[in-house]
Amino acid sequence: MTQHPSPSLPAHRPGASKQVPEAPDDTNPSRTTRPWMPALLYTLGFLTVYLLAVCTPWGQRAENALFDLGIQGGEEAWIYPLSGSAYGSTPIPPMELSAKPTVMAGLAVIVVLTLVRRCWRQGFAALGVVVLAIGAKEAFKSSVPRPDLVGAPENLLDQGFPSGHTVIPAALTLAAVLVASPRVRPYVATAGVLWLACIAAATATMGGHRPSEVLGATLLACACYGLATWLLPPAAAPGATRDPRALPATTLTLALAVALASGARNDTLTRSLISAATSFLCVILVWYAAVGRPAHTARRTRPALD
Repeated sequence: MTQHPSPSLPAHRPGASKQVPEAPDDTNPSRTTRPWMPALLYTLGFLTVYLLAVCTPWGQRAENALFDLGIQGGEEAWIYPLSGSAYGSTPIPPMELSAKPTVMAGLAVIVVLTLVRRCWRQGFAALGVVVLAIGAKEAFKSSVPRPDLVGAPENLLDQGFPSGHTVIPAALTLAAVLVASPRVRPYVATAGVLWLACIAAATATMGGHRPSEVLGATLLACACYGLATWLLPPAAAPGATRDPRALPATTLTLALAVALASGARNDTLTRSLISAATSFLCVILVWYAAVGRPAHTARRTRPALD
């Protein structure tokens, strides 16, 4: 009975304190091995979409059928007055002739943020994401022309894989996430994916590009972002962000609404829904690359700090 008081309990605390220095050793491997897998997966996704949708007859027939569901032009699309296709209208960046000015303005913003925050490595990586994504798009489109496996009309052979108008908002969004501070990073990603939802849906529904070309452009931008985070040292790589709990659900809900409105047409419901679904899938990919993956890493490393 006299053994109930246990003054020896504090004696075990030094043993517990010895485990505290070991915690950083557990987090270091996850930080150094985290970035390379997403880059590989996005690249494999890009190649898979290209092989299935472009290099197979049934893939080409499935997408070419979308252009026969209604008027091939974009006049029936709800977003047509804002697309820049109408005479005298001002396009939503980067539609029509606003593509190059949009890229130049985006690069200028990245440079300014880099100078203000003095995040030199992240700034160079962000510039690399934009330049590499757009350059890879141009190189892939020019070196790998679209084969005609089903005898499609000439007006369906002009589009190329991937979509240039879609890669611009996807790449600029991911680049801005790299140079943004952790506090505003989720809100930057939110604004970027809403922009992407509009452009991706409008590009697909107006017939400028097929859904596979829109999806391929997004995967290409995500692959470049994954490569940039892989090349960055662990200290400069994007860390975990604590975004408000309601932000992901709010962002995805607004993005879905934007995709449905931007992809809507008066002549065919099928083409409208497919365009909106493609756009929403692009939003999920960019959101997960920019915000979802770092947050998941944070949850994995927390138990090691206890």
